[in-house]
Amino acid sequence: MSDTVRAAVRVAPGTTEMQEFPLPAIDEDSALLQVEVAGICGTDVKMYASPPSMIHGRVIMGHENVGVIAQAGARFKERHGLGEGDRVFVEHYVGCFTCEWCRIGEYRHCEATDWRTNPDARRYGYTSAENPGSLWGGFGEYMYLPWNAVLHRVPETVTAELAGLVTPLSNGIEWALRAAGVGYSDTVLIQGPGQQGLSQVVACKQAGASRIIVSGTTRDKTRLDLARELGADDVIDILQQDPLEKVMDLTGGRGVDFVLDCTSRAGTGPMLLGIDALVRREGTLLIQGELAAFPAFPVKKLTEKAITIKSARGHSFKACELALDQLASRRFPLEKLATHRYGIDQVDHAIRVLAGETEQDAIHISLMPELIGQAGGAVTR
Repeated sequence: MSDTVRAAVRVAPGTTEMQEFPLPAIDEDSALLQVEVAGICGTDVKMYASPPSMIHGRVIMGHENVGVIAQAGARFKERHGLGEGDRVFVEHYVGCFTCEWCRIGEYRHCEATDWRTNPDARRYGYTSAENPGSLWGGFGEYMYLPWNAVLHRVPETVTAELAGLVTPLSNGIEWALRAAGVGYSDTVLIQGPGQQGLSQVVACKQAGASRIIVSGTTRDKTRLDLARELGADDVIDILQQDPLEKVMDLTGGRGVDFVLDCTSRAGTGPMLLGIDALVRREGTLLIQGELAAFPAFPVKKLTEKAITIKSARGHSFKACELALDQLASRRFPLEKLATHRYGIDQVDHAIRVLAGETEQDAIHISLMPELIGQAGGAVTR
């Protein structure tokens, strides 16, 4: 093992440099992870172009991380039940584990890991490299693991690249099943066939939903085809069909029980469609967007239909475990979500590919330190 670590560092909005860091000192309560795969999602696109103003200095991005324990202190190994050589998925939350949220298992809400309100928060992919440990993101060869890192052992039958899908898949499970409450015989409209939307197709299918409808645009044809392969019953190209008319036609005029909004930068349209497409009474609308404002929000229609709106934010420990179980089961061809691979020296290009700034259509991108110096691109299966 070298004394230095190479990492892709965000040094300014939309700007990355490859830099070297000294290996952090590992004591009895900490460990070092050799990164195998770091996934990229829509949040990375946003954070790359417009970093949070309260996070200063160099940042190693990458919050969907899988790797092998390279070095670990004795107390760390005892606390986590892990040893050198074990492959793990690392959650991006780093809670305090003493507050009320942590004690009830909801460490994702802990102030110690909430970068929105705490400039000193610890969270992989967000924390400045100027903090002790330095290696606080997956876009590098190694990552620092403190005592309170949240780890999940990866089953032997699950490859590192497949385990790189745990974050979007666990989000799909958390949002569709645990937050919204989709269950047996329910009807669902999923808006947006990206990695989150496709993950929710799998979650809803596993839960026994009787009809799963996925909407997208003409550009999403390949993704809509994959949605069918993953279990969607119907797909809608909203540029070719009136989506509300199609939903009502497919449901015999009843509407759906749940609308799960997984669109990105689509404005207020999906939410308005969701309110209209829900059943006459007591449907549920799950939203995960971050609109700053919603002019002329139809509160009257919302209350008349007794609609429940729930927000989707992050995932739980249980959802990650269920995601790993789902990947190990091989019931669904989830490997098809991992469409592109790049070395960590190609972070800038990879993020722009996912952002749609190139002609390539990427669903989920795997960044791999082992591919440094090699040409990356679409995965051939």
